[in-house]
Amino acid sequence: MSPGMIGALMFVAMLGLMGLRVPIAAAMFIPGAVGYWAMTNDMAFLNQIKGSAVARLTVYDLSVIPLFLLMGQFATEGGLSRALFRAASAFVGHVRGGLGMASVLSAGAFGAVCGSSVATSATITKVAYPEMKAHGYAGSLSTATLAAGGTLGILIPPSVPLVVYAILTEQNIAKLFAAAMVPGIAAMLSYMLVIGLLCHFKPQLATRADPVAWRDRGAALLGVWPVLLIFLVVFGGIYGGVFSPTEGAGVGAVLAAVAGIAQRKLGWAGIKRSLLGTAETSAMVFMIFLGADMLNASLALTQMPAVLANWVGHLDVPPLAIVGAILLMYVLLGCVMDELSMLLLTIPVIFPAVMALDLWGLSQEYKAIWFGVLVLMTVGIGLIAPPIGLNVYVVNSIARDVPMSETYKGVFPFLAADVLRTLALLFFPSLVLGLVTYLFAR
Repeated sequence: MSPGMIGALMFVAMLGLMGLRVPIAAAMFIPGAVGYWAMTNDMAFLNQIKGSAVARLTVYDLSVIPLFLLMGQFATEGGLSRALFRAASAFVGHVRGGLGMASVLSAGAFGAVCGSSVATSATITKVAYPEMKAHGYAGSLSTATLAAGGTLGILIPPSVPLVVYAILTEQNIAKLFAAAMVPGIAAMLSYMLVIGLLCHFKPQLATRADPVAWRDRGAALLGVWPVLLIFLVVFGGIYGGVFSPTEGAGVGAVLAAVAGIAQRKLGWAGIKRSLLGTAETSAMVFMIFLGADMLNASLALTQMPAVLANWVGHLDVPPLAIVGAILLMYVLLGCVMDELSMLLLTIPVIFPAVMALDLWGLSQEYKAIWFGVLVLMTVGIGLIAPPIGLNVYVVNSIARDVPMSETYKGVFPFLAADVLRTLALLFFPSLVLGLVTYLFAR
């Protein structure tokens, strides 16, 4: 059997296992292991398993992932999400749809100390959904807003998928964080605009909350000082050259814990839950790493990445059309895979092909950064797009009184905003690279 045929069979086997609900790490590892063994021999296969596990689990840069996850866990247990929603609703809650806008604002702010889309969705939903329900918000608007707002957890740095992309493509994590900042804020503002337009044309979707006195607004604003402090220290330290992203993640985790303890909202039980939650999520992430490494090592033996890169580089179509097709592929993959699995499986294969294209005359580094943010945006679309939409499932597991079909109807306006914003980033790379150039090219 030819290597190309073996590679095709590995993909078919992986999709079949996923269809049988086999855990994604095993669904990638098993076909990869069988394919690698079929193309080599017993000793080479055993050496690959031993060597890849040691090589992956001893990468220092990967320690940034559990540290950022721990920071998010401490922030959740320390009540920062509730303080953020209270402050945001104090300023915009009196506007029609204001509680939805407050949910988006608090999701964006919480994403800056969390780095996980699913965690952001679950945490903000627990806080915001009861409030919106109590004020008579339509279930479709409430749950769609929370699902879309949750995607800000991976758009606004720190972002675990962006860290993974940086490691896979050997790019600077700090530069990728800077590149994602403006698109992430644009996403937050566009979601708020969508809510405002929906409530303007369909006032029955939402009500107005009672205005809050300025004195109370000031008190609510004071309650979010830990988030502001963590953000300024972590990202100020990273971009000021005081410490690396990994060290910054460690500092952020400590600050989140100290803030929760100082406000008497994080006790021993909360610390234990934070450590256990971080351990569980980190274990899942690294198992996916190992599964993807096995599959990608087998694909490398088939020469599929090199063949694909050569084929794409010689296509007689505009380079932007190729990038657009790749982004569409990520939307489709989002129907069956989570964001980390998509990146770990596809980036080693697709990235060399993209780097071979002439895109806006960008340098290799800027091209890699720009493409990484585009992929991140597209992955965000996959998190709320039918028929899977992981964030939709997370939100509806909490808001059980809203049918999932209603949530999917509600997310379409947010998906339209996502598509328009992604097209803007595709045709205007300066929106992604402007802040990177300002911070690092001086």
